[in-house]
Amino acid sequence: MTPVEAGMLGQVALLAAAVAAALLVPARWRSRVGGILCTLLAAAGVVTGVIALSGGQGSLTIPAALPMDPLVLSPDRLGGLVMVVVSAVGVLASLFGIGSARVASASRTAWASMAVFLFGMQLVPAATDVVSFLLLWEIMTLGSTALLLAHHATRGTVASALVWYSAMSQLSFFFVLAGFAVLAGATGDTGFAALATLDPASWQAGLAFVLLLLGFGGKAELVPLHVWVPRVLPEAPGHVAAAMSGAMVNIGVYGALLVCVRLLPNGPAWWGVLIMVLGGVSALYGILQASVASNLKVLLAYSTTENMGLVFLGLGASVLLRRDHATGAADAALLAALLLMVSHAAFKATLFLGAGAVARSTREMNLDRLGGLGGRMPWTAGAFGAAALGAAALPVTSGFVAEWMLLQALVHGSRVGGEVVSVTASVAMPLAVAVIALTAGLALLTFVKAYGIAFLARPRSEKAKQAREVPLIMRIPLVIGAILVIGLGLLPGPLAEALASAVGPAFTPDVRTIGLAGVDARGIDVVLDPATVVAIAALVLVPVLAAILVSARRHPTRVSPLPWAGGGSRLRPRMQYTATSYAEPLVRVFDDVLRPTRDVEVTHVGESRYLVERVHVEQSVSDVIETRFYRPVLGLAQRFGILARRAQNGSIHRYLSYSFVALLVVLIVVSL
Repeated sequence: MTPVEAGMLGQVALLAAAVAAALLVPARWRSRVGGILCTLLAAAGVVTGVIALSGGQGSLTIPAALPMDPLVLSPDRLGGLVMVVVSAVGVLASLFGIGSARVASASRTAWASMAVFLFGMQLVPAATDVVSFLLLWEIMTLGSTALLLAHHATRGTVASALVWYSAMSQLSFFFVLAGFAVLAGATGDTGFAALATLDPASWQAGLAFVLLLLGFGGKAELVPLHVWVPRVLPEAPGHVAAAMSGAMVNIGVYGALLVCVRLLPNGPAWWGVLIMVLGGVSALYGILQASVASNLKVLLAYSTTENMGLVFLGLGASVLLRRDHATGAADAALLAALLLMVSHAAFKATLFLGAGAVARSTREMNLDRLGGLGGRMPWTAGAFGAAALGAAALPVTSGFVAEWMLLQALVHGSRVGGEVVSVTASVAMPLAVAVIALTAGLALLTFVKAYGIAFLARPRSEKAKQAREVPLIMRIPLVIGAILVIGLGLLPGPLAEALASAVGPAFTPDVRTIGLAGVDARGIDVVLDPATVVAIAALVLVPVLAAILVSARRHPTRVSPLPWAGGGSRLRPRMQYTATSYAEPLVRVFDDVLRPTRDVEVTHVGESRYLVERVHVEQSVSDVIETRFYRPVLGLAQRFGILARRAQNGSIHRYLSYSFVALLVVLIVVSL
């Protein structure tokens, strides 16, 4: 038995143990036992993935109950990489869940579903055929659905979120199923090795590509299939949201990589253009919605759409540039997409765990009612701050490394080796650079708002004033996540070499690691020198921090009120920016895209028309795609359903007439 086979068998055994513990262990110990077993299950996935990524081989054969070929699980290097990423997030989420799970989150259903969810995610990348892939995909989806269903009894809003998530998940599954069906029909086999023999230039390959891109894009939260995201993730507990946003979306990325790198490589140019359009629109729309959101979890959810859009932007650029034989730029763009995937898993899991810690301590996610948490929750504030730096792509985090490499690939993509590529690539690359520049600026504003208003401002509610740091078992995964965000940014060379080995042997020899200095990918110099960046950052930050410390010693905080208020009164919460007021300039600039609604209520003093006692201003920004597309479609379907009721009036004579007409139609069709 090879180590890979032993690792997959270990995951099966740990799944059975975790489900049994969730069902049988008393409530007092359920979270500890279930969390430990889920942590071990995810750790087994990390070990198995590392072995597969390093070149280890092995297969696990599962006999099928139906008259069909047995299911075979055998992760390759790319599957091993994704298994490592999703399993590492699973370790952090499971550890955090031991301390955060309460009431519904600590129920039998919740912990059993958590184990099933992790198991499905970890083994999807090990599938070698369509049937096993779809089976594990559905196990992952059902596990996450049951996790949300466990909270149905405690919060009524979960029901609406669950309906949207189930509908969009099954729509994605339908697209994936249809895409694989087209490939299987064209090749006569369901194995991935057989599907890879199809000519990418054929119409079957083009149709399958579009269907699979829609299916995997829905799981990766791409626009317009993202509408479940701002509903589901805010309702999920912190550790569940971290697993869904930090790990599950990467399964959608893996599906797209599977199609573009393994099954149908060297696709036509329009494939790359389509991927880039979906990625660019998703990145812009996601960060716009995140920048104006006042709910912390909604902000992070839309930020995931932005990050996944950048991943697909890099993947699309790779497909387009490879078609133009700009191999160096194509490899750099693909490597950037993998770096974005890995870095997103690190900082987004940490951000959602931090949001879960804030929710546990304050029972509040509205940024307008938070504030002052930095002094009350220093560990959470530090970890959330490090992850926010990564989400804003600032040095020296993994997010900066990934976006910098993507920018380098796009900048060099329009002209490689002195030769100009196609007109399509020459137009697409500058537009992609503009998209990244705009999203980077908006991301910085977004996370300055999220961190500054929640952790640095004065508390705006009693819940925020009474906040306390979370227990040690919850702080451990927060600190580990923050270390990963910074550590991956300090090791771009070794990380890039490991990621390059996952996408094929032809790429690996051309990736050269120069200490910590960076990567040279087939003639494209992508300089990533963290040592220099750290030195520059230290030269800037050390004097600033020294000035702050000296000023704090010379001018200690005044605890007594000033004798006069003329410009020197102490800062009060009402004098600070709120999340809504901070985002007001952006709302005005992008008014036509965001379509905000404002409600102003003025209360006058007594019967006076001129003296105002109170002004209440409320502003909300809804999802334009939901309100302008999905709502009208759902309304049309509902009206059709109401009309269809008239055909079912309880008359046996009418039902017999329907049957007779149907029989005539069938006979006519058969005779023709």
